[in-house]
Amino acid sequence: MSKPILSAHFESRKPSAVRLAQMKYEERQVKPQAVINVGIGNVSLPTNPAMKKRMFELNAPESPFADGVVRYSTTAGTQECQDAFKNILNCEGFDTSKLHVQVTDGGSAGMELILVGVCGPSGTGERPLMMIDPAYTNYISFAERIGRTTVTVKRHLGEDGKFNLPELDKIEDTIKENKPGALLVIPYDNPTGQLYDYDTLESLAKLCVKYNMWMISDEAYRELYYEDGKPLVSIWGVTDERVPGIEGRRISIETASKVWNACGLRIGAVITDSPEFNNRSVAEYTANLCANVIGQHIFGGLAHQTKAEIVGWCSEIRGYYKEQIMSVYKGLKEQEPGLIVSSPDASIYSVIDVRNVVKSGFDSIEFVLYCAGEGAVDIDGVETTLLVAPMKGFYDIEKGASNPGSTQFRISFVETPEKMAKIPELFVKLLKQYEAQR
Repeated sequence: MSKPILSAHFESRKPSAVRLAQMKYEERQVKPQAVINVGIGNVSLPTNPAMKKRMFELNAPESPFADGVVRYSTTAGTQECQDAFKNILNCEGFDTSKLHVQVTDGGSAGMELILVGVCGPSGTGERPLMMIDPAYTNYISFAERIGRTTVTVKRHLGEDGKFNLPELDKIEDTIKENKPGALLVIPYDNPTGQLYDYDTLESLAKLCVKYNMWMISDEAYRELYYEDGKPLVSIWGVTDERVPGIEGRRISIETASKVWNACGLRIGAVITDSPEFNNRSVAEYTANLCANVIGQHIFGGLAHQTKAEIVGWCSEIRGYYKEQIMSVYKGLKEQEPGLIVSSPDASIYSVIDVRNVVKSGFDSIEFVLYCAGEGAVDIDGVETTLLVAPMKGFYDIEKGASNPGSTQFRISFVETPEKMAKIPELFVKLLKQYEAQR
């Protein structure tokens, strides 16, 4: 009997690079005594106290869920949840008086919504999304899902651990050739940990104005930067005063997942200073009805926090991650000086490049699958393996071209400090074990 036919898109799908290791490990029949999973940015810290209070008091008399009724909100989200996103920006010194907020089911839904809104379907001659490689892999996946295209300019990871943008004239040449509808930037970058300064953002913003592009900023990690004395950078600090014409074409993606430690809450937002984009975006999202209303209520607690409370929380979280990232960075270099480790500047990720210490033909995906499926080494008397993300999936590479991600991995600082401290020895031992049998 013949089987129902899957779409060509479904037939072609493979797991996301950030989930690959975890899925392989779940299939493993004989598991080691311990596993440390830093393949995905699944933050394991407690959420903000204001959010925690609401989460634990959903049946309180003042809660909208006290009677057990869970209704839809408006498509744009509850006013309180919208105000929470604005309050954070206000407390950080940005003017929100002309900003429009649409609450989404996580930042992921916001990504897909923006792609629908600013990029045309492939094959129509309409404009793609322009990204800076390596880029967060889900943008590539969402574009493929909805029939949009992407185009990239490439960064290179130097021996010093710095990711460097190409010259502006090369970026401009790519714009002229491909006519993108929007430029995506991640100022506190996922996956590289690179920190953009305002000079860089403003230079890119000028190109957006010159070539009539939207400027999209993924601000999931906005508060997480680690160089003392640096200002907090945001698209909302790039104004007409410095870049005439940029206002009205700015869009940011926000989330409760990272700084606010609520990945599973699945609350995000699309914020814009374009009334037209917002109106159309809400109209499109009516098909989704609304974002998670319980999640909106929990995140809405931040609407009532003071500047001191918001800034204090962000400072505490920033200090926590800085200590972990610097410790792992130094540990990796001590364990294997030939490793290239990305500069620990921002976000909750580091990239490790093994190109100087492995034999030719090395493939990052094969190493990840080895660690998840059969590899294990002794760490403090415990048989342990490590789950990381291969960087191959973060590069938008033309078929047949070499992929820098073949020797690169992204690690996420989401495990406990005790577990993170084991990663340098664990990674290097597994790498040597894999190379010995290859």
